Amino acid sequence: MTEIWRRLAFYLLLFAILGTGIELIFLEHFEDPWQWAPIALLGAGLVLGAAVVLRPSRPTVRALQLLMISYVLSAGVGLYLHLKANVEFELELRPTMANTELILETLKGAIPALAPGVMVQLGLLGLLACFRHPTLMATGGDFEQKEAENQLLEG
Repeated sequence: MTEIWRRLAFYLLLFAILGTGIELIFLEHFEDPWQWAPIALLGAGLVLGAAVVLRPSRPTVRALQLLMISYVLSAGVGLYLHLKANVEFELELRPTMANTELILETLKGAIPALAPGVMVQLGLLGLLACFRHPTLMATGGDFEQKEAENQLLEG
């Protein structure tokens, strides 16, 4: 039963990565190299995630885990960049704005300040899907044997 949930989590992850990537492309989120970073990370996630679903192996699962950690870290960078751009924009409009008013206007700014948080969600979902993955638990040919047994039990 756990494998069914794991597979569903991977499908959800791939669907969310694809949707987020398409949205960033439609939003033309590629003005500078910093804006390309999430698109590149999402592309890598789509490829690695599909590899783990189609042909899981210890190296691909480990690589996906590392990539998902980079998703979480990239969200912090994205949040900083979004907030910085909004502060600059708000101060350009009203240079005397400060404190609470500046914070509130920055959060409501022209650039969605909390949008990079989706990378945290994707990263955590990916880490959850990889949690105790059979390829990380099995040794040698055990994984292939367990997969064959699972196929017999499911089919």
